[in-house]
Amino acid sequence: MTPLIIEAALNGTTSKARNPNTPKSAEEIANDALACLAAGAAIVHTHIEGYQTSGEAAVAQYIKGWAPVLDARPDAILYGSIANGRTPEERFGHYRALAKAGMRMATFDPGSLNLATHGEDGLPGSDSFVYRTSFTDIAALIELLAESRLGPSIAVYEPGFLRATLAYEKAGRLPGGAFVKFYFAGPYNFLDGRRSNVTFGLPPTRKALDAYLEMMDGSALPWAASVLGGSVAGTGLARTAIECGGHVRAGLEDYCGEDHPTNADLITEVVEISRASGRPVATPDEAARILNLPR
Repeated sequence: MTPLIIEAALNGTTSKARNPNTPKSAEEIANDALACLAAGAAIVHTHIEGYQTSGEAAVAQYIKGWAPVLDARPDAILYGSIANGRTPEERFGHYRALAKAGMRMATFDPGSLNLATHGEDGLPGSDSFVYRTSFTDIAALIELLAESRLGPSIAVYEPGFLRATLAYEKAGRLPGGAFVKFYFAGPYNFLDGRRSNVTFGLPPTRKALDAYLEMMDGSALPWAASVLGGSVAGTGLARTAIECGGHVRAGLEDYCGEDHPTNADLITEVVEISRASGRPVATPDEAARILNLPR
């Protein structure tokens, strides 16, 4: 039985006002990352504050939070996120230096979608935007990841994202170490944490997962399930993914609810489900082998 890879997504757009346990400072990120690795996570994904910082400044902020983690756990698989910008270099160029600093994966969003906060009338709020990655940007990012020997962490918000991914796989152009993440939309708006119908993609149900798995027929890519704006464990999707041979992403970047868990709490919850299902949990080294991550 393939060990379960658990990815911890530590912060993202989740504010301390929504959950005071959300790590934001470099020290908090380092402490949370180490706690999640100790709890059973093999991969840790983090953001720096905001998306405006790019280039060398972004690299410095990421490394400040990651250095203590890599000192204590050199086996850790860490990766960051994109930056705002108009060109692929502005958005993704910091990946090169982060790869040299120890990052082994990189965020790869192969598509575009509408996102917004929740408006008072139940429609999209004033904070509304298109999260865009064109096919031209996708091609440039593929080249950068291959050059930097980084495994693509592939976010699938909508079925079209998966179609683009599978096209690259079939063409033999997808860099090694690719890991597909199915993002299902929970009952909360993951941008502002409010209960909302303003969301994206498919709901966190077995039928929705089966739709993605039908599209994956013939693909060799490993995949994971996550719920943005809800609970991957509470919806039952973590158990379903584990029993279907997939993997799981959890953490405060994705989680929304009325309580205030820590990241380590959410990872422990998934570990307990996996153990109850009789499936072992992967170490970072095992995860790297399963994903065939470049060294």
